[in-house]
Amino acid sequence: LHQSIRGKNVCITGAGGSIGAELARQALAFGAAKVMLYEQSEFALYKIGRELNETVQKTGSDARIIPLLGSILDRERLFKALSAFEIHTMYHAAAYKHVPIVEQNVTQGVMNNVIGSETAALVAEEAGVERFILVSTDKAVRPTNVMGASKRLAELVLQDLATKPKTKIVYSMVR
Repeated sequence: LHQSIRGKNVCITGAGGSIGAELARQALAFGAAKVMLYEQSEFALYKIGRELNETVQKTGSDARIIPLLGSILDRERLFKALSAFEIHTMYHAAAYKHVPIVEQNVTQGVMNNVIGSETAALVAEEAGVERFILVSTDKAVRPTNVMGASKRLAELVLQDLATKPKTKIVYSMVR
């Protein structure tokens, strides 16, 4: 973690969700220089941004918290953000994770979880990010629902990207 976070500029997509918010807290605790919170929900972004800024003030940290509204499907916005803040490590936690909602909104679930993950991974590489970590789910193991299947597809996309011979980025994933 020190190699990926301490003194580095870190981006967390889906930073307002439960997993993304905890990753943001941990990035700050492990000494990230910049923590870019990339989130599409304004209220969720406000909450985690405020919390982390309060932590910075209380601890006297010199870390910079950067809250940015945006969708992982917005290639141009994401590229500009990653480039402008010189992100080294990207934790991709943005995903639709609620099984019943994704079951009722299949197209949006696949767009966000599969196409969005592919977009985020490719844009990270284009922007010179050193490490990209996909946050997956245990539901991707022998999936029985659209959410699990979409996360499994995202894993397969990332595995494929990692096999490209000219890639300089380190792709990895966790369940």
